[in-house]
Amino acid sequence: MPKHTWTIAAFLSLFVLMGVGFLQYRSQQGSLDRAEAAVEESKKALAATRSEQTQLHTTLQTSLERIAELEAAMTEATQKRSGLEDQMRQEVQSRDVTISELRGRLTVDILDRVLFDSGESRLKPEGEAILARVAQVLSRFPGRALQVVGHTDNVPIRNRTPDGFTDNWALSAGRAVSAVRFLVDKAGVDPRWLTAVGCGEFHPIAPNDAPEGRARNRRIAIVVLPEELAATDLPKPKPAPEPAPDPVPPAAPEASAESKAVEEAPKLAP
Repeated sequence: MPKHTWTIAAFLSLFVLMGVGFLQYRSQQGSLDRAEAAVEESKKALAATRSEQTQLHTTLQTSLERIAELEAAMTEATQKRSGLEDQMRQEVQSRDVTISELRGRLTVDILDRVLFDSGESRLKPEGEAILARVAQVLSRFPGRALQVVGHTDNVPIRNRTPDGFTDNWALSAGRAVSAVRFLVDKAGVDPRWLTAVGCGEFHPIAPNDAPEGRARNRRIAIVVLPEELAATDLPKPKPAPEPAPDPVPPAAPEASAESKAVEEAPKLAP
C-alpha cells in the first residue's frame, strides 16, 4: 500500500478518535453540570429544611413556654380557690350556712331564716352579720365576680306580703337585691362585680314535700365565679395626673435696632 494511503488512514483514525473523545468529554461535562446542579438543589433543600426546623423549634419552644404559663396560672387559681374555700369554711360555715364548690364556682348558701322574716326582704341583724363576714373573706381575694341568687320554696304567696310581693319569684328577686345593697352600701363590695338574680322556686336543692326540704330551699346563694369568668370590660383605674411643670416666665421683648443704637451711642457732655 502506498505511503500516502497509510498517512490518510492514520489521519482519519486520529480524526475519529478526536471526535469520539470530544463527544465523551461533552457527555462527561454534561453529567458534571447536572451533578453540580443537583448538588446546588440539595444544598438549597437542606437550607430550607434547616430553616423550617429552626422555625418549628422556635414554635415548639414558644408553645412549651405558653403551656408552662397556663399550668402555673391554673395552679395559682386552684390554690386561690382552695384558699378562699378554706377561709370561707373556717369563718362563715355553720348550721345555717353551707359551702360547696363545683367546677370552680364556690357557692355560699345562707338559709332565709337567719336573713329575713317570713315574706319580707329586709335583712335581719343576724343576716347582716353573716353577709359582713362573707364580704370580709372575699375582700382578701379581689377581682371575683359575684352572683347573689334568691331562692324560695314552692308554697305560693296567698296575699300580698308586707313588702308588697305577690309571688315567690318577685320575693326571691327582692331578697337578692336587698343582699346586694347591703354588700355595696355597708360591706364595701364594688357594685360592678355584683349581680342580683331571682330564681323563685325553680331551682330547689331539696324536695318541697316536707318542712325540712322547704326550709333548705328558702335561701340566698352567693356564687363566687372563677377569675377567668369575671367581667373583662370594667374600666381600668386612671393613673394619677402628673404635676404640671412650673410656668416659664415670658421672655423680654428684644430691643429694636434703633433703641440699641441709642443705648450704645456715647452720651454728649452738657
